[in-house]
Amino acid sequence: MNFHRLVLPNGVRVLTIPMPSFESVTVLVMVGAGSRYETKKNSGISHFLEHMAFKGTKKRPDAISISSVIDGIGGECNAFTGKETTGYYIKCAATQVTTAMDVLSDMLQNSLFNQTEIDKESGVILEEINLYEDTPMRKIGDVYEQLLYGDTPMGWDIAGKKDIITSIRRSDFIEYMKSLYSADNLTVVVAGGVSVAETEKMVKKYFEKMPKFKTISRVPVVDGQKKAKVLIKKKVTEQVHIALGVRTVGVNHKDKYPLAVLSAVLGGGMSSRLFSEIREKRGLAYYVRSHSEHYTDCGGFVTLAGVDQKRTHDAVSVIVEEYRKIAHDKASEITPAELTKAKEYMKGHLVLELEDSRAVASFYASQELLEDQKENPEEALKKIDAVTAEEVHSVAKKYFMPDGLNLAVIGNFDDRQAFEKLLK
Repeated sequence: MNFHRLVLPNGVRVLTIPMPSFESVTVLVMVGAGSRYETKKNSGISHFLEHMAFKGTKKRPDAISISSVIDGIGGECNAFTGKETTGYYIKCAATQVTTAMDVLSDMLQNSLFNQTEIDKESGVILEEINLYEDTPMRKIGDVYEQLLYGDTPMGWDIAGKKDIITSIRRSDFIEYMKSLYSADNLTVVVAGGVSVAETEKMVKKYFEKMPKFKTISRVPVVDGQKKAKVLIKKKVTEQVHIALGVRTVGVNHKDKYPLAVLSAVLGGGMSSRLFSEIREKRGLAYYVRSHSEHYTDCGGFVTLAGVDQKRTHDAVSVIVEEYRKIAHDKASEITPAELTKAKEYMKGHLVLELEDSRAVASFYASQELLEDQKENPEEALKKIDAVTAEEVHSVAKKYFMPDGLNLAVIGNFDDRQAFEKLLK
């Protein structure tokens, strides 16, 4: 699998990934705009804008006009918002790629932002916020990043706060788009059963008139952590949800792949160390998993688990101990078999994921916007294979320091100090 790159005169970056055996195609437009570019006055607007893009354009004046076109080609249309990017995509039959391109370009360049629709959609977003609040398994990640990054854009919920959502007006969307939705701050990625020449011709037709301008800058993350930290979101639940981890590095750092392998060793599957210790041996949790997350200038390693409330402290202690052992206990060094299993786990999941043209499009789009270099899947697989046990041990020792631990908890607890003692 290989990509073909073209930059239009206005700065739009075009990536085409031909997948000859596919009858489908995904057209993805990803913008370098997300919640970390927001202020306290417009927190949540990145996500709100993603919703409003589907609510009507000059050519298709309401939501039903847009959805009817997509339904009419048997397509799937959706969007997603993160801390650093927002993506809009249509997945459809390869024969319908022109329609997909037309609809997406129309949404991004000609949205009406009708105030009546804004007011209605704000209610939808409030219910989405309520959904997350009532689903601790999904909410715990937000609480953890609030602990890591505090009262900064990186620490705020992507969905925003209810009072701000209900106060956003049409002019706010227009101002926001004029600050970030520049032609040279987005990429159009087309993956599937398409030809390079025809794709580039279409992208030029639909996106070459987008304006280019200077975009606003993000607030950098400052790591001033001196001791272990705990944040409890008090909530009466049947199951307690915890997130325990450490700060690491940005997406372009050399430690990225060793950290990914470390996450697979500790919490990457049902035979991983943490799953075995916490669920299989002790019956403390239903789910437990680890992952390594990377933004442009910061990152984190975290273990997530849903645990028995009466034995929450036991679960935290086990995670802390497993972190300590893999970093400092020679008897717990990673064996060759364990290292091989972790790598094959990662490679297998990547290969399975990239059987979907939408995943392929996202794989390349995020690299184009956030990373210094782009790599094909084959190169990523080679980098996973190249990670040594020594490198995994090195990053564990480097980042699993007691003073760097961070614990977020959703559950009916008041005693933060009891949790703090477990981290020492």
